[in-house]
Amino acid sequence: MIVCIAEKPSVAREIAKVLGANTSHDGYMEGNGYQVTWTFGHLCTLKEPQDYTDQWRRWSLGSLPMIPPRFGIKLIDNQGYEKQFHTIERLMQAADGIINCGDAGQEGELIQRWVMQKAKATCPVQRLWVSSLTEEAIREAFANLRPQEEYQSLYEAGLCRAIGDWLLGMNATRLYTLRFSQQKGQILSIGRVQTPTLAMIVKRHFEIKDFKPEKYWILSTLYRGVTFSSTKGKIKKPEEGQQALDAIRGKYFTVTDIQQKQGTEAPPRLFDLTSLQVECNKKFSFSADDTLKHIQSLYEKKLTTYPRVDTTYLSDDIYARCPNILQGLHPYAPLIQPLMGKKLKKSRKVFDSSKVTDHHAIIPTGQDPSQAGLTMAEKRVYDLVARRFIAVFYPDCKFSTTTVLGEVEKVEFKATGKQILDEGWRIVFGGQCTTPDDDAKKPDDEEQTLPAFTQGEHGPHEPSLTEKQTTPPKPYTEATLLRAMETAGKSVEDEELRDALKANGIGRPSTRAAIIETLFKRQYISKVRKSLEPTPIGIALIGVIQEDLLKSAELTGQWEKKLRDIEAHKYDARQFLDELKQMTGQIVQQVLADGTRRLVFV
Repeated sequence: MIVCIAEKPSVAREIAKVLGANTSHDGYMEGNGYQVTWTFGHLCTLKEPQDYTDQWRRWSLGSLPMIPPRFGIKLIDNQGYEKQFHTIERLMQAADGIINCGDAGQEGELIQRWVMQKAKATCPVQRLWVSSLTEEAIREAFANLRPQEEYQSLYEAGLCRAIGDWLLGMNATRLYTLRFSQQKGQILSIGRVQTPTLAMIVKRHFEIKDFKPEKYWILSTLYRGVTFSSTKGKIKKPEEGQQALDAIRGKYFTVTDIQQKQGTEAPPRLFDLTSLQVECNKKFSFSADDTLKHIQSLYEKKLTTYPRVDTTYLSDDIYARCPNILQGLHPYAPLIQPLMGKKLKKSRKVFDSSKVTDHHAIIPTGQDPSQAGLTMAEKRVYDLVARRFIAVFYPDCKFSTTTVLGEVEKVEFKATGKQILDEGWRIVFGGQCTTPDDDAKKPDDEEQTLPAFTQGEHGPHEPSLTEKQTTPPKPYTEATLLRAMETAGKSVEDEELRDALKANGIGRPSTRAAIIETLFKRQYISKVRKSLEPTPIGIALIGVIQEDLLKSAELTGQWEKKLRDIEAHKYDARQFLDELKQMTGQIVQQVLADGTRRLVFV
């Protein structure tokens, strides 16, 4: 008998249906030589400190750092989990073979490996790697099972992540709580990713709080209904601006040059999980966690592919399947009809196998969504994914940019206007004028519609001097915080540069939403409308932490890079753990040696 173990009952049912395992038992399905069972996500976890020694049961500074000689696992204390585990254990110990059908990623690998270890499974194990839950995809994945040994580095990376979180979380939380907590029962929670994320929010808070606005002046003029701005830009001294204003008042404005350039704009990229969470937060105010739940549900309903991904590319082999996927998107038939009957566009910005490791970007599977009983929120998320997919096969948007230069008494002015010549892919989004996930706002003067000007023409104008002031940076929203986590705090708008920084981002796409939710749960941050604000305890906690290894997004990102390198066979897992243990010991020594620190509320 072959035992298949999935991560959720719903996934197990889809697999059982394909395999013909149609007889239901308590905790598994059986038939056709297969037994298909499931976990409920994590059934096992790393042991807690007191499970290693009674000396670690009591919180004391003298017991730190806690570094077990060998890490162990245990069942999570839950009657339902224990009952399901014993069913899995019985099946595995009698099995001729096991197929690991866990989610195809670090965490999915770790969940299933721990269960197999705890169940003392000894038979051969194969790995199912599937990117969608359609019958076709499941059958194809079963036809291409791989030995589990090929995924050893994936497991090692997940294990190192879990041990790293344990070492820093357990030790630093006890250390800072015992050393700095001012109230009985108050826990100061420290986390490998949560703390640098909180530090970014606190840093932004003080950048805004300490910001001192500076006045500046803009010289502009209105000519033929078009606003022209002085090419000098910001004028720091009002008398300088007034002098220029007086010099041009009453004089004629002359058009000195007209430049017209034509350009193209490619469709927006396909979604990875982070960009989908960003877009849903901006458009619908969904939290990152809500978006993850909605796209996970769409995946389990076979409508979209595996969601916990960090690439916006598709592998080249997906191209041949795209016509069938498009034809299955019945609600979008008017948008798809122009693409049918001709060869689909294949762009390197979409199809590039070298940019795909475990999974490709999130796309529709081609199943009809109208029969799936979607919630309104799920419909919104699905619509974003479907339109992005359709748009990549449309032509580029064509536009022309016109720049008109003018002059009054040797003071130069400029106006810029943009005209859409061919909407191209913008038709898919209703012809809107900005890229759907473009965070950068274009200056107002770039969106002007300009009349026809002639070089050398001149006439009266209406000059003005406008007083303005510099503005502070904006508070983080969930959308901008996710981007900052993805790039380890660096502000990056260029998508290609953002891709290059992803390896050093903090957290993983699948965990960032949970990190933000943890900060809310610990009451370290709060939400004011869409803005994320640190609470007094969150500010005080970051204020007392002086170890950059705990609160630096950049350094934490370097650790994340090492975890990715472990997965790619480029870094040794044992070396990573040795470094973590050494770092944990150093942090304990530094905090205990510094008697001057205090938890200060501001």
